[in-house]
Amino acid sequence: MNSQQLENWADELLGEYKDGRRDLGRMKNDLEPELYMDEKQINSMIDSMSFSIEWMETGRQPGLYRGADKRDAYRVKQYDEIEIIPDIAEQMEREPLYMSQEQRQALLKLFRNFSDRERQCYILYEAERLSMSKIALKLGLTKATVQSYINRARKKVEDIAS
Repeated sequence: MNSQQLENWADELLGEYKDGRRDLGRMKNDLEPELYMDEKQINSMIDSMSFSIEWMETGRQPGLYRGADKRDAYRVKQYDEIEIIPDIAEQMEREPLYMSQEQRQALLKLFRNFSDRERQCYILYEAERLSMSKIALKLGLTKATVQSYINRARKKVEDIAS
């Protein structure tokens, strides 16, 4: 299936769900007043279909505004090794970067507080001296998003330094 066929398939499915929800609404309106249990079941079905439709339209689980799907809350990261700190000097083809153990631990503590994107943007901006536009292009983000990540990272650096 190519991407065009996949888009048409997904649009058709979404249309079918909307038609089904509309039909359920009509069924509910045509029910006799004494069939309370049937109305309750139809309402439940309408709610389920609305939930599914919203999920298909947005690509996100409805109701999770800052949920685990966005914040990656269930993935616990352990940075016990210094390997998470890139050897910036080798990337820039300069003299090797020498740090004391205390400096390495401070840097490790700092990077533990960064998200993956904050760390990427901060290193590309501060160490490799790339512009925010180039970072945005390289990571497939907007310039404003890159600026936001860098500002958050700088704030964390200031908080740790003070």
